[in-house]
Amino acid sequence: MRERLPLWLQDSCAVRPRAVAAVGVVLICAVGFAGQQYWSARPRAVTAPAVITPGALPAAATAPAAALAQGAAVGAGGGGGTAARIVVDVTGKVRDPGVRRLPAGSRVEDALAAAGGVRPGTDTTGLNLARVLVDGEQVVVGAPAQPPPAGVVGGFGPAPGAGSGLGSSGAGPLSLGSATVAQLDGLPGVGPVLAQHIVDFRTARGGFRSVEELRQVDGIGERRFADLRSLVRP
Repeated sequence: MRERLPLWLQDSCAVRPRAVAAVGVVLICAVGFAGQQYWSARPRAVTAPAVITPGALPAAATAPAAALAQGAAVGAGGGGGTAARIVVDVTGKVRDPGVRRLPAGSRVEDALAAAGGVRPGTDTTGLNLARVLVDGEQVVVGAPAQPPPAGVVGGFGPAPGAGSGLGSSGAGPLSLGSATVAQLDGLPGVGPVLAQHIVDFRTARGGFRSVEELRQVDGIGERRFADLRSLVRP
């Protein structure tokens, strides 16, 4: 049968050794590649990590956390019964008067810094900037010098067994009926011009019958009157 076929067809159907060898190499490579893929994709056993309980940690690892927790407790509640922060009222000739919360042991200069500093030209010679503040006191800047609050010895700290509250008002309010221009100029928010207006108002009205009449003086608004109300009397 083969001999009767055309020569070109006999040549195409002939199986040559080179062709057999090439096909064999391709099959071997394919089988090897398939085997490698199967081996890499096979399921493997995975070991779960060991669970470490807090009690199993070494002392060196737990010490920093314990120290941090203890420090936070001391900062929140204070150590040895001492308050961690104090509250003071800074008023007068400062840039930002108001209530300030400062660390315990702060001094007057710290309160002034927290209030934005004193206004330009303000005389602070009557203030002891190194005095330790007590909780609940008021720091008045630019007013006539007053003794330190009750419980403060020599202006440097609370006396043993003394309370932290504010005591007597010391020299007392300034009299609007007899104060001079220089004395009025020392009040918070009052300058030489406003002090003269107060004196002129007093002269024209024959004195002050009440502190509320201070509202009628030209240049005194509600906020300034609120700062002066507790510092003056008729």
